Amino acid sequence: MDKPLLIAEIGCNHKGDMQVAHEMIQVAANFCKVDMIKFQKRTPRELLSEEEYNAPHPNPYHSYGSTYGEHREYLELDINQHMQLKKWCEEEGVTYSTSVWDLTATKQVVQLDPKMIKVPSACNLKFDMLEYLCEAYRGEIHVSFGMTTKDEEEQIVQFFETKNRAKDLVIYSCTSGYPVDFEDICLFEIIRLKNAFTDRVKAVGFSGHHLGIAADIAAMTLGAQYIERHYTLDRTWKGTDHAASLEPDGLRRLSRDLYNVSLALNYKNQDILEVEKVQRNKLKRF
Repeated sequence: MDKPLLIAEIGCNHKGDMQVAHEMIQVAANFCKVDMIKFQKRTPRELLSEEEYNAPHPNPYHSYGSTYGEHREYLELDINQHMQLKKWCEEEGVTYSTSVWDLTATKQVVQLDPKMIKVPSACNLKFDMLEYLCEAYRGEIHVSFGMTTKDEEEQIVQFFETKNRAKDLVIYSCTSGYPVDFEDICLFEIIRLKNAFTDRVKAVGFSGHHLGIAADIAAMTLGAQYIERHYTLDRTWKGTDHAASLEPDGLRRLSRDLYNVSLALNYKNQDILEVEKVQRNKLKRF
């Protein structure tokens, strides 16, 4: 089995600091050996209602502003900064990508022409965004299916089919929780999505918000071709995503284990392997 592409989602774990973001790119690329690095792009005034913008953060300890909107503005990097992030990723030999949360952010990111753009679970029914991506962007479009009904999944895939873009679509099994208990990961959803959509979309992936790396290895064995995990330099940092993220050594071990297990997922190419012949001659009894 081919090793799935490993995506390190930095998201907003850079804390709004470009130097932290740069360090995270370097560590993910060179120490963790990931394939892609993903950020997030929002336009808070467009994404949030006035009431949501001015409400306090639901967890004030993790807030970077006096309101939720100010918190989101503080963590937001502008499109010129994303252009620099893309350049840094290219310098380190990894693929830059980002999730888009609203139409303005989508239009901005499309101008960067990344290899892939992600639509998060929260926004997968924003058909204005999906339509713009289908018409203005020629790369891969990745869509998470967290907190999404089966009827909505079908609606989304059918939409891409009507736009003749379904073969550029990667859909993700995902449970939207931070962190997710093991019994709520529901790994067999990968099999269900593959059975339902393999012939209709480009690939099925797995986006995890759980603890540890065991479930990701299982996701690969079930056929996930992309594995996406949140990533941080320090799980104790301020911000709600850090607790559900892997630190560098965890991400490094995940990359290593995905590669090694992918080598093991095959059949014997002959009855007695070369490595077995010495032991057969020594130990086999007739």
